[in-house]
Amino acid sequence: MVIGLGSMIGAGVFAAFGPAARAAGTGLLIGLAIAAVIAYCNATASAQLAAAYPTSGGTYIYGRERLGHWWGFTAGWGFVVGKTASCAAMALTFATYAVPGPWWAQRLVAVAGVLGLAALNYRGVTKTALLTRILVGTSLTALAAVVIGIAVGGHASPVNLGGWAALGTGGAYGILQAAGLLFFAFAGYARIATMGEEVRDPQRTIPRAIPIALFITVAVYVVVGAAALLAAGPQQLAAATAPLTTAVQAAGAGGLTLVVRVGAALAALGALLALIAGIGRTSLAMARHHDLPGWLAAVHPRYRVPHHAEIGLAVVVSIVVATVDLRGVIGFSSFGVLIYYAIANAAAFTQSGEQRRWPRWLNLLGVAGCLLLVATLPWQSVLAGVVMFALGLAGRALVRTARSRHVDLRTTPRR
Repeated sequence: MVIGLGSMIGAGVFAAFGPAARAAGTGLLIGLAIAAVIAYCNATASAQLAAAYPTSGGTYIYGRERLGHWWGFTAGWGFVVGKTASCAAMALTFATYAVPGPWWAQRLVAVAGVLGLAALNYRGVTKTALLTRILVGTSLTALAAVVIGIAVGGHASPVNLGGWAALGTGGAYGILQAAGLLFFAFAGYARIATMGEEVRDPQRTIPRAIPIALFITVAVYVVVGAAALLAAGPQQLAAATAPLTTAVQAAGAGGLTLVVRVGAALAALGALLALIAGIGRTSLAMARHHDLPGWLAAVHPRYRVPHHAEIGLAVVVSIVVATVDLRGVIGFSSFGVLIYYAIANAAAFTQSGEQRRWPRWLNLLGVAGCLLLVATLPWQSVLAGVVMFALGLAGRALVRTARSRHVDLRTTPRR
């Protein structure tokens, strides 16, 4: 549960309200509710599947077992690529708040954060969970201080909401786009589902941990989002690069700027920590089934973690952090994650009997909701996502064709 909280209470609460306000104005709260409902559908599907398949890999495994290998690969590819980009975004968010200096210094700090947390994951999930508890506790304390500061600052008012006119120019489309962007913040329960081989009694533990972590996160986001809107209004949030800093300053509680900065940095670290763990374990599962290079399937003999996968991830993310500006990565990541969960809901729909814990209509709502949010994301994110999936699927087709030809050559009798 703590690992899920560390993933969800991260960059979303400190950064995503800005782009969501640009898309929907005050309507971002409606978008937040839509994202929470779809996230609940996804959470129940993931929990039901995790109880039946307590193994590393998450929806990659569920899709393979319930729908077929290509569906599983599509889910796993979307998770690994999208969340690798999210790792870079979390690292840059941490560095931006921790070091308000020149860009090169921020990049160095971001790379150092990636390498440090990868080294921690290398030593096993117990230490990961311990540090995540510390990071989540500190972040929640900082958020509580921000909300209280806005409440007592004296400048927060319902007038700042601007009435219905502040719903933004996008109307229903803008609200759905905001929901897709805010969904980025609710994806942490996937990391819980990918850790089925590393927790005690996964059939009981994982189905309990996922909904609890989600409900706590939804409550935090509603309180913080409402407070930020009351303090600064949608226009100021839409123009802000650090929305909660802008909110506390507008509320007359500028003394809390340092609290926001520290809280954002720690929350980003917590999300990055859990992301590295989840991606490493999904890569392990895909490598075991020959959908990624077999080198990634190695498990450390002592720490029992996929150390090759985590080393490779750390190298890739460090390169991306050092060379690429990922300000638009939220939409790109949301595209991959929404496809991932659409497949999870479809897989859960096929379960029956003792495996079924929630009604099927939640799975149908989850599939429809995920695909709707995908279609309403910014067009740049949709284009990048389509290209990314096309490359992955084409690459797998080429590898499988080459492998089958190699097998045919080896089995053909010589004359």
